[in-house]
Amino acid sequence: MKAILTPKWIAAHVVVVVIAIVFINLGFWQLSRLEERQLENQIAESRYADPPDDLSALITAAGDDLESLQYRRATVTGTYDPEHEVLTRNQVYREQAGFHVVTPLVTEGGGAVLVNRGWVPLPLDTPPIDEAAPQSGQVTISGWINPTQTRPALGPTDPAGGVLDVMSRINIDRIQQQMPYDLAPVYLVLEGDGGDELPVALPPPEFSDEGSHLAYAIQWFGFTLTGVIGYWFLIRKTLAQSTRKSSVPRSER
Repeated sequence: MKAILTPKWIAAHVVVVVIAIVFINLGFWQLSRLEERQLENQIAESRYADPPDDLSALITAAGDDLESLQYRRATVTGTYDPEHEVLTRNQVYREQAGFHVVTPLVTEGGGAVLVNRGWVPLPLDTPPIDEAAPQSGQVTISGWINPTQTRPALGPTDPAGGVLDVMSRINIDRIQQQMPYDLAPVYLVLEGDGGDELPVALPPPEFSDEGSHLAYAIQWFGFTLTGVIGYWFLIRKTLAQSTRKSSVPRSER
């Protein structure tokens, strides 16, 4: 036993215990993140399951908490304005690159809401897109709400000022700079009939993705178990060698 109680071994024991505690805590942290993700999915699914309501009424009820409207379904009445249409790049449908068509729907009050009407293939890169023209005249549409999209830490930046036909994301504040009317603080993703006419309607959101938190938790617990078992065998080997050495007569050493 003395063989594993030297200062060198005691330091090794402390390091192994500290690493094991850190790895176990990381595993439990990933499990807590999994629970948070599952709760977020349940909330989002519940919102989407609610019957559609008037968009302006939902915005008024939400106040400053616009994030609470994400995935709520809403209806709005107005007239499409394809002349102020924009595209968002890097959108893929059936492994084919293209754009999302974002068209303002002007309401009776004089404002407008941006509507993501769906996907078009890559060659159609200059709006308004005749092949994907919206319905003319006054229409009532239904879709699910999304908040404005923000730039990730390493994402591309759309230049401020001027008129852009193609943008990196649906950033309502940036699009507002080139609009002749006030935009709603959220946008709609149009609910389609599943056909292949342009623009191709986007599929409904899915709420089953739980991320990789469970896999990461298993990895951290696996690292801990593997390390502890490996260290235990190293200790056994050291003790066995020490026992054999002590059993040999001094005259034979």
